[in-house]
Amino acid sequence: MESGVTVTRLELDSPERFVPLRRRLGVTSFGLNQMMLRPGQRGRIHRHERQEEVYLVLRGTLTLELEGEERDVGEGELARVGPEVRRRLLNRGPADCVVIALGAAGEHAGRDGLAWADWDDPEPRTPQEIPLPDDLPASELRT
Repeated sequence: MESGVTVTRLELDSPERFVPLRRRLGVTSFGLNQMMLRPGQRGRIHRHERQEEVYLVLRGTLTLELEGEERDVGEGELARVGPEVRRRLLNRGPADCVVIALGAAGEHAGRDGLAWADWDDPEPRTPQEIPLPDDLPASELRT
């Protein structure tokens, strides 16, 4: 796993079907891609040996064909598909469909976070031990 911070940008109007966000960010512990499906486009029928996938629809309507049965996933909705389920992604709509696909295999390493109440605190604690800070005052908001 790489250290540091990397930033990239979504390409909601990309001419490419796949935008390799994982590679651009240097992510090594899960898959992350942006997919652009033009009206009528569809992907391959596929499944995974170990990786579950989550599809987040940013624009349009994604049609998931799951073992031959279709299910629509609309803008702002997410769908999780287990590794054993054969699937195909397609766009039956009249407009472009932009999807973020996240995939991972193995167990999530939950509750491994460390938190500080202040930048000057010498020792971290669990996030549950530190209350959320007050919201920014209006004078500190950007206009």
